[in-house]
Amino acid sequence: MNPTLRINVFLLVGNNLLCKSLARIIQRSDISVIGQSANLADVALLIAKSESDVILLDWASATTLNRQCMTRVRDLNPKAQILMVGMDADEAAFLKAVRAGVSGYLLNETSAVELIAAIRAVARGEAVCPSQLCKVLFDTVAGAREYIPSVRKMAVRLTRRQQELVPMIARGLTNKEIASHLNLSEQTVKNHIHRMLRKIGANDRSEVIEIACAEDHPN
Repeated sequence: MNPTLRINVFLLVGNNLLCKSLARIIQRSDISVIGQSANLADVALLIAKSESDVILLDWASATTLNRQCMTRVRDLNPKAQILMVGMDADEAAFLKAVRAGVSGYLLNETSAVELIAAIRAVARGEAVCPSQLCKVLFDTVAGAREYIPSVRKMAVRLTRRQQELVPMIARGLTNKEIASHLNLSEQTVKNHIHRMLRKIGANDRSEVIEIACAEDHPN
C-alpha cells in the first residue's frame, strides 16, 4: 500500500466503551475511522459499502463470526484486512482466528502506539501477532498434516469443476480469487459453490471442508 494514502478503518466492536476508546486513539493519527457498528446483522454488506482498508474486530464480535462470514467480507471487499483487538493470549482462539483469515491479532494489553503500528502493517498486507503466540503458529504449521482434503469419496457426487473448488475453498480463497484461478466469472463460481453445497448437504463453505476431511479420515 502506498504510505502516502490515507488508511480507512471500520470498527466492528460490540463493547461501546472499547469502541469509543479505539476511535479516539485512531483519530489522533492520520488514520480515518469511516464506520462503526456493534450489530452483526448484514454487517458484511455494510463493511463492503464502507470501502474500508482495515476492519477492527473485538472479542465480543469475533466470537459470533465464523470463517464463512469473513470470507463473505473478503468477497465483497477484497482489499479489507481484518485485525482482531483486545484478545486474550489463548492459543486455540488465536489459531482459530488465523484459520478464519484474520491478518492481525492484538492482545488486550496492547498500547496505543502498537495499535496504530498494527493497523498500518495489515494495511500494507503484512501480518501481526504477539511474540508469545508466534511459536504455537510455527509448531502448528510444522506438525500439521496437509490440510487440503483429497475429495476422493466426494467425487462421485460432484462434477469435475466442483471437485476443483474444494481445495481452493479449503485454502480460504474468495470467489473472486477462485474465478481468477479458473478463468471463470465470479457469478459462475458462486453458482458452482451453491450447487455443491446442496449436493453434499453442507450449509456453508466450512462444512464442505469438514465433510471432505471426515470422509477422508472416517476414524
